Amino acid sequence: MPSFAYVALDAQGQQVSDYIDAASQSEAVTQLRGRGLFPTSVKEQARSAKSKGAAKGGAAKSKDLKINIPFLEKKTIKSKTLMIFTRQLATLIDAGLPLLRGLTVLGKQEPDPVLKKTITQLAEAVQGGGTFSDGLTGHPKIFNKLYVNMVKAGELGGVLEVVLNRLAEFQEKAQKVKGKVQSAMMYPAIVMVIAIIIMGSLLVFIVPKFEQIFADMLGGKPLPLLTQIVVGASRGIQQNILFIIGGVIGIVFGLKWFASTPKGSVLLDQFMLKAPLFGDLTRKNAISRFTRTLGTLVTSGVPILQALNITKETAGNAVISTAISKIHDAVKEGESIVRPMDASGVFPAMVISMVDVGEETGQLPEMLLKVADLYDDEVDNAVAGLTSLMEPIMIVFLAVVVGSIVIALFLPLIGIISGMQQ
Repeated sequence: MPSFAYVALDAQGQQVSDYIDAASQSEAVTQLRGRGLFPTSVKEQARSAKSKGAAKGGAAKSKDLKINIPFLEKKTIKSKTLMIFTRQLATLIDAGLPLLRGLTVLGKQEPDPVLKKTITQLAEAVQGGGTFSDGLTGHPKIFNKLYVNMVKAGELGGVLEVVLNRLAEFQEKAQKVKGKVQSAMMYPAIVMVIAIIIMGSLLVFIVPKFEQIFADMLGGKPLPLLTQIVVGASRGIQQNILFIIGGVIGIVFGLKWFASTPKGSVLLDQFMLKAPLFGDLTRKNAISRFTRTLGTLVTSGVPILQALNITKETAGNAVISTAISKIHDAVKEGESIVRPMDASGVFPAMVISMVDVGEETGQLPEMLLKVADLYDDEVDNAVAGLTSLMEPIMIVFLAVVVGSIVIALFLPLIGIISGMQQ
């Protein structure tokens, strides 16, 4: 039977760690809760690893000097790490632990050095009499405005554990959608990189050798047109390799600079929303993010105008952000949220209709979250459809690129063989 190493809290909030035998991780958690313990970490591990772990711990203590260079020091964490911290903190507070005690426990077991240091600073701020949300404000690179304002609303309403659970759910769903979109983009990117590497290798290393063979065997006779094109491309790459590399780097940095300008970001995001193949996926992902962010904020007690401002800043798309800004201005003037949504031309009719029904029935937050769930499913379907469509396209593309070069090299050989036979 597998053995699981666990870290848990007892009824007094003290941290205990040991090993437990169970058929699965979930059964181990059930057994621990039956003993009156609250597990914070349960990992499968052989019992013999206990002594190894102790040895490693002793070795770790003997580590030498750590050099910290301020401008090279890491100041951000992965979204998944933040998601796990939020979920753990919500669970601890929900179990009855005070906020300060929960932060202390998580700070001791946090493996990420940046988050560990941040949790320690948060605990010190809370211990000094400050609020949790004020402490979060001092770390904008880790906790964005959405996170801070939701925590502030939870503190004011006395429902911090509820808000933290909502935050954790929001982060989990956002991470899930982000992962699926990235996986859809990854396949064509990998195939393109492979195609460029293969094509570059053939043109730089293989084609010049065949060119020399053709010059010796054909005795000055003209090469087939396709072969001439490939040979010309090979010579051009060899003679201008530094200019090509510099041009690629210049284009990359130029696009980054263009995207950092207000007009450039709008134009690029407009292109992403209308791009063939990927445009539909980008739009659905942006709508899902907008509705889930706004719905989560309003449900947590954040005022609608403040929620719209936060959603605008976290939209991730300049076109959607501009539309949200217009919605904010209209709502500020006392208008409905539906009219500026419809006028923006960004949101589909179904989304506008569902929001309209939510406003009329007084269930706008719930309706926004339903729209987000619906569009999460739409993103899943779009990713599956895009992947199935991209696979044959990229395979054909790779075959055409490599096949054209190979055929170009074989055409003169066929001519040489035919001449020898005659």
